[in-house]
Amino acid sequence: MEITSLIFERGLILIPMLYIIGMILKDAKRVPDKYIPVILLPIGLAASFGLMGFSAASAVQGVLITGACVYGNQLGKQLGKAE
Repeated sequence: MEITSLIFERGLILIPMLYIIGMILKDAKRVPDKYIPVILLPIGLAASFGLMGFSAASAVQGVLITGACVYGNQLGKQLGKAE
């Protein structure tokens, strides 16, 4: 089962938004890479609440959306590494 199958369809738009924010943070050089996922989580939660309303389901969606963004980024990096 893919993580994106658990995310509501209207929440999928938030994944590229978080990815772009993550890339901006990475290029800023002021934020260590290890803190970028920690910063993206509250942004993902807030965006999810704004899109879907304030509920437990929205909170779960925010966590899943942030996880899909970070996982997708890391998957691309790890698969691109030469062994």
